[in-house]
Amino acid sequence: MRYELYYWPSIQGRGEFVRLALEDAGADYVDVARRPKGMRALMGQLESAALKRPAFAPPILKAGEVLLSQTANILLYLGPRLKLAPKGETGRLWVHQLQLTMADWLAEVHDTHHPIGSGLYYEEQKREAKQRAADFRNARLPKFMNYFERVLSRNAGGFLAGKTLSYADLSLFQMVAGLRYAFPRAMALQEEKYPRLLALHRRVEARPRIANYLASERRIPFNQQGIFRHYPELDG
Repeated sequence: MRYELYYWPSIQGRGEFVRLALEDAGADYVDVARRPKGMRALMGQLESAALKRPAFAPPILKAGEVLLSQTANILLYLGPRLKLAPKGETGRLWVHQLQLTMADWLAEVHDTHHPIGSGLYYEEQKREAKQRAADFRNARLPKFMNYFERVLSRNAGGFLAGKTLSYADLSLFQMVAGLRYAFPRAMALQEEKYPRLLALHRRVEARPRIANYLASERRIPFNQQGIFRHYPELDG
């Protein structure tokens, strides 16, 4: 199976969670929009009148005749196929639940710099962003990190679900990496409270295929157009 991933070519965004799963599994995939005429292909997936089940937004994954979107939905599909999910239904649903929780967390990260609307520039909502970011740093960030630390403390295997890595572990790695970029000061003040979470981050980072990916040009650097953005004034 050769997978086709359709996502914006200049940001990590929500597509990065899918990329990490494909990379860790050594899957054969193409990041379509990063190829010549790739943006035309991406927009075709969004605008084609021939599609009976169109996607609302990227990421979109094509696997043979299967075409689906939404990050958590894509990972729910890929998990068993890439051996990144438990074999049983209960375990698969648990990993999916964790992924959906991270989707909520990611939306809150986005809203720290765009609390009023995505159609406005950051500079047009800077005052509101400072207020939203303060609440995120002081209340929401520790709430989410406490939750995942607690989940890890109840699993002797060192992963979120069982003794082997799942796509949720890869996604949690990405959350920590992104938060360190966006809120380096806040994360430095918080991190020592979450040893299991940070240990998981290090374990994922050291995995051979992930390490190779992170050092390659395939890994798009964090930047000020993605979901994780670093504005010093929002970091307290």
